[in-house]
Amino acid sequence: MPRHADVRVARVVAFFESLTPADIARLPEFYRDDARFKDPFNEVQGTEAIAEVFSHMYRALHEPRFVVHALVAEGDQCFLTWDFQFRFRRFEAGRDQTVRGGSHLVFAADGRIAAHRDYWDAAEELYEKLPGVGVLMRWLKRQASR
Repeated sequence: MPRHADVRVARVVAFFESLTPADIARLPEFYRDDARFKDPFNEVQGTEAIAEVFSHMYRALHEPRFVVHALVAEGDQCFLTWDFQFRFRRFEAGRDQTVRGGSHLVFAADGRIAAHRDYWDAAEELYEKLPGVGVLMRWLKRQASR
């Protein structure tokens, strides 16, 4: 985990790197009640909706975890780069997967997250790794690069 002098940033990084299903109930400690969250599959508002996104992650994936590699913070904003490591529950049991991405966080005056947007390439980092769909996605990528 990268260290940072901003207590808000250090606290959030530690939370994400140690996140477990039991910690989902603690999201209101880190997110404002009206916080917005967006990633390639979800766009939700409020801690209950954000909690459902994380709960779904634990239902769909085996041993998901975040590893933060770098961060940049200034004022009330922070950008984290991370690896998201997991195994699919349905497909390719036992094969470790990694999605590389980043998160833009905006902190509110109370130190909690007001906005959280994840950036990662769903085609390259996820679809290409799925049985069947992956073959098509890799073919499309080759065709687009010609």
